[in-house]
Amino acid sequence: MKRRHGLPSFMTHPGYRWVILAIGFLGIFGAAGLSRFGYSAVLPDMQAALGLSGAASGSLASWNLAGYTVMALVGGFLAGRFGPRKVVTTGMVVTAAGMLLTGLSGGLAAASAARFLTGLGNGVVMAPSVILMSAWFETRQLGLASAIASSGTGLGLVVAGPVVPRIIESAGGTGWRVAWYFFAAVALLMAIMTAALERDRPYQAPVENPPPRQERKTIRADLMSVLRSGYAWHLGSVYFLYGFAYLIYYTFFQKRLTADLGLSSETAGNLFLIAGAASLVFGVLWGAVSDHIGRGRTLAAVFVADAAAACLFAFRPGLAGLVVSVVIFGSGVFSVPGLMGAACGDRFDAKLTYAAFGFVTFFIGAGQALGPYVGGMLEDSFGSLGPSYLVSAGVFILGAIAAFLLPDARLARSLPARDVTPQEP
Repeated sequence: MKRRHGLPSFMTHPGYRWVILAIGFLGIFGAAGLSRFGYSAVLPDMQAALGLSGAASGSLASWNLAGYTVMALVGGFLAGRFGPRKVVTTGMVVTAAGMLLTGLSGGLAAASAARFLTGLGNGVVMAPSVILMSAWFETRQLGLASAIASSGTGLGLVVAGPVVPRIIESAGGTGWRVAWYFFAAVALLMAIMTAALERDRPYQAPVENPPPRQERKTIRADLMSVLRSGYAWHLGSVYFLYGFAYLIYYTFFQKRLTADLGLSSETAGNLFLIAGAASLVFGVLWGAVSDHIGRGRTLAAVFVADAAAACLFAFRPGLAGLVVSVVIFGSGVFSVPGLMGAACGDRFDAKLTYAAFGFVTFFIGAGQALGPYVGGMLEDSFGSLGPSYLVSAGVFILGAIAAFLLPDARLARSLPARDVTPQEP
């Protein structure tokens, strides 16, 4: 194979950006997608086998979220310092280890530690993978590329739904453990592909790295630049409202359908699958729309649609209404991280983009922690999840207003693809 600048020739071709996009999509699927939605599919058998209460089972999700939030906050800075390829690969290996240990766990303490480790790993996968698109794609395609990459989480939903029951059925009492081993193997395979094929930027002449002391000063300066940015705080508030409203809808999805509306678990699983399929079929369209009308207006449109989906869940619709709700919800909700990453790429330069996305990701972590808590309190007070979904709809509307007021920063981004880190050989 011919080599240019120490790289295989195909890696220096402009069309290689589509390979980068595919690797980002698959990496998010293997880490974040399977970690989140795989847990929901495995939980009933895992809970029974380990003798966990409902509260203990919920705490496992909280440990995963805690790990994710901690590392998402610093993941952007790590990617700016060491390059996204190294950071994402490491995160996926850690995620695979956490999934393996989850399958090996024998009680609540071990499972909690394993889920926390899994969260730490996938916390540094999403942000660098999405922001990497800003190095490879011009503004006119950035929203589309970022939305495609982030929709890898939706593929996790599509795969986990039908695959996990088959694994559990074929493996018997240890089926839930085998499912975690399967997730770990997929994540490790994606890590190998990332290490082999992902590159931090299109090839350009190597850039000198600053001395360590100067590098530390640069990191502090980057952090202060983000903290002083009104745009970053505005974007963070939008992400907080999204996290709050989105996780109410997702967390109580199964319970609303089975306990409140009397549907079977199989029907609820099929509706989950429909939501995931909708995210793959329609979710990327929101990214393309944002390339034309701006990230803020597109986010506002997504949130209005999600508010309508939450309202449908609140007012006890028939099965047709529920299908409409999950299609609307799935079609836009998983594109939001990509749109947020594109918004950061519009406003900030290369290294600041990673720092900014890490910063705003902290806000979604706070929203995700608070939303289900409020939703659960409302359920306890009213004896039904209907009011919780009405609150979700209301918060989505607040998010839509905040997003609509977000300045359009696309013109601030230069058209050519930009440097991120020196290209590794």
